[in-house]
Amino acid sequence: MSSTSLPSAAPRDAVPTPLMKACLFLAVFNAAMIPSMYFAHAWLFDAHGHFIHTDFVNVWAAGRLALDGHPAQAWDWGIHKQVQVAMLGQDYVGDYGWHYPPPFLFVAMLLAHFSYATGLVGWAAASFVPYMAMMRAVVGQRFGLLVGAAFPVVLANTMAGQNGFLTAALLGGTLVLLPARPILAGICLGLLSYKPQYGLLFPLVLIAASQWRAFASAAVTTAVLALVSWIAFGPASWQAFFHWMPMFSQAFFTEGRATFFKLQSVFGLVRTFGGSEQLAWTFQWMMSGAVLVGIVVLWRSRADYALKAAALATGTLLLTPYLFLYDMMVLAIPVGLLLRIGLAEGFRRGELAALACAVALLIAFPFSEMPLGLGSSLIVAFLIVGRVLNPSNEARMLPSVAHS
Repeated sequence: MSSTSLPSAAPRDAVPTPLMKACLFLAVFNAAMIPSMYFAHAWLFDAHGHFIHTDFVNVWAAGRLALDGHPAQAWDWGIHKQVQVAMLGQDYVGDYGWHYPPPFLFVAMLLAHFSYATGLVGWAAASFVPYMAMMRAVVGQRFGLLVGAAFPVVLANTMAGQNGFLTAALLGGTLVLLPARPILAGICLGLLSYKPQYGLLFPLVLIAASQWRAFASAAVTTAVLALVSWIAFGPASWQAFFHWMPMFSQAFFTEGRATFFKLQSVFGLVRTFGGSEQLAWTFQWMMSGAVLVGIVVLWRSRADYALKAAALATGTLLLTPYLFLYDMMVLAIPVGLLLRIGLAEGFRRGELAALACAVALLIAFPFSEMPLGLGSSLIVAFLIVGRVLNPSNEARMLPSVAHS
């Protein structure tokens, strides 16, 4: 049977004890590491009291340029870095370029009103709230809050001051709201337009599923954001965005300035092993094509909605070559959906072990020079495919009732 909504949430005592303990351990670890890194002078301030540069420096500097009346200069790497260095009080090797569309400058401007450290902490904390609310809704019970806090990328996203929490909140919110509140779902999707690389699968899926209200709402939200940013920052900001995009592409995909193993994609994997750019694009397009066709076919089918939503979130990660560790926050969505299904219907043999492997790869990434996040996405994708191809209850092997 197919379903147009998420399955009913299982009772709280349905969570297997080992799963509860594992999530609790990871959540406590994440929470403990944040102050530990601070007091070890490995986050925010070094031992000399100087700011430690992180990804957030590009957000703060772009917001500062916009506040000073020069928003278009945020895309100029040279000028942008001068602002960063002046704020940090010291130079650093490399670049943290600004490559977001102009509407995201509104967020950057707000954060630039504060000091670098205050803005970073405030941004991480403020964006963590909707992310946790989304995970509560995805899992369908308070256990979702623990799952959200336990996800291993939480620590990396917080340390870097990145936007993974917001991205996951908007993408997950779109999927949760779509069955009953398509207009609100479309608004979430429109707000997600600050991540253009996520803009291919969703329109096709909404068309395939005949979700016309959500499609129209997303289109209007995106257009309004673009228009407001055009008025606020002038046409020069949009011209600068499109003018500098080829340089960003050259830096990341050809020159590998961010190092290829940090790209958690098929493209990043091929380049990490020394493959040419052309070969990497060939494999990436093959993966993207397979994902695109598979997702559209799935969403036109009568498969369970929770599996459709999980597949779409996972497919979004597999589709794009431009994917860093903080973007892997999105993987918490399909993980949460698989847990919801398992708690409601029973986990299948090896399912929790496979999810543990996916989590372990994300934990191991900082200690390797391999795009292990790709492996995590593929594991989750295979679990989803297994449930889609074999939806019968006969495949249940592990009862969902906890044991004391």
